[in-house]
Amino acid sequence: MSKGILVNENIKLNVALSTKEEAIKFTGNILVENGYVELGYIQKMMEREELTSTYMGNFVAIPHGTEDSADLVKSSGISFVQVPQGVDFGSGNIVKILIGIAGKDGEHLDILSKIAIVLSEVENVEKLVSAKSPEEVISIFEGVN
Repeated sequence: MSKGILVNENIKLNVALSTKEEAIKFTGNILVENGYVELGYIQKMMEREELTSTYMGNFVAIPHGTEDSADLVKSSGISFVQVPQGVDFGSGNIVKILIGIAGKDGEHLDILSKIAIVLSEVENVEKLVSAKSPEEVISIFEGVN
């Protein structure tokens, strides 16, 4: 994963979130606070979730904006939120890892493919759920080419 996309300040560990909506807003707010997206992007993330769930399996959700949200993205970035107790995304789907994505100029597809490779391994998801530092999270993602 390219340097600067996933950085320490974008990673929040051991977070307690009670609803899917709260989880998406929390994940999106990291992108807003760190200057990747404009505030309106969070609403686009909520709209995207209404269209179809961003739950991907293996305790992972990847909230992101709708196709018409590109003008709200300032630069590509990822937020990572670890929710060890889990948050219900509906239909019995419990999410322990949230990865918010903002991609500029089509970069989100490249970002998504790299994330998918890491998260397709249950072992990697377990390591991410139990990670104790942002550096540990980054090293798990950087271990994949």
